[in-house]
Amino acid sequence: MSDTYKSEQRPGLFRRIWRFIATPSGVFSLGFLLIAGFVAGIMFWGGFHTALEMTNTETFCISCHEMEDNVYAEYQGSVHQNNGSGVRATCPDCHVPKDWGPKIVRKIKASKELYGHFVTKSIWTPEKFEEMRIDLAAHEWERMKSTDSRECRNCHNFEFMDFTVQESRAATSHQQALDEGKTCIDCHQGIAHDLPAGYLERYQQVVEKLANE
Repeated sequence: MSDTYKSEQRPGLFRRIWRFIATPSGVFSLGFLLIAGFVAGIMFWGGFHTALEMTNTETFCISCHEMEDNVYAEYQGSVHQNNGSGVRATCPDCHVPKDWGPKIVRKIKASKELYGHFVTKSIWTPEKFEEMRIDLAAHEWERMKSTDSRECRNCHNFEFMDFTVQESRAATSHQQALDEGKTCIDCHQGIAHDLPAGYLERYQQVVEKLANE
């Protein structure tokens, strides 16, 4: 009776998993493929996400001399780096979307910078960078306008501003921007980086060129 009872007991967890994985002939079954695919998917996703986030840091952004010697140097001491509240906005905070879909699109588009760094060396020297500055800035400003300054609004949003505690000029400007449907970058160009001489006129020329492309 005891032997019969033991033989009718439910097999252990590992034995049940093995029975699900392997067929009686010892050939791996569909169950094994499903489990293996699931595990591989987790490992791929973890590796991909880790690599993606490694490229989304200030350290990575300034790993090429073009950024470290130019825009990062200008960023030093700006209100986005040092301020009374101690809240910093680093490169990816301003230039990379937080939402998954837009972030991936942004990363794919930014991959052409590798071509510019290794092949064309389009902004390899300070002189080349300065020559291209307004074009680079215009592309970024237009991108920000197209998303209603999405990255700015991660920290700043008209809906949550208390105009009564702002300086009168700031409160008036923000209220006007809100009434006219303007976005942050319409007024806050050059808040973290230098602006070239006569940039407004040159900016308009670049915008017109972009519109004709």
